[in-house]
Amino acid sequence: MGAVTTAVAANTLARIGLHAGEPVRFRRAEGRRWEIGRVSRVEPDGSITLFDADGGARSLRPEVLMVRRPGTRGRPIWRTISEVAVTWEQLNLF
Repeated sequence: MGAVTTAVAANTLARIGLHAGEPVRFRRAEGRRWEIGRVSRVEPDGSITLFDADGGARSLRPEVLMVRRPGTRGRPIWRTISEVAVTWEQLNLF
């Protein structure tokens, strides 16, 4: 990727509250165990490309991926990316 493409990918991820290399968890099939991957970029169709522990790339819908965010008591919990994309931004008070 070129520098401009990398900057655009980073900006797109930042708008939904993610950053490249951030750990996410996913399931390869329903009912299987959770696996950890690393965020890479957002595709034009809205899916998120990640790399699994074996280095394989896959693009998955945001509603099937989870990322760790602080819960109501401050302890990190897993939340779906579709939820984080709506609630991640800190609003200004004034």
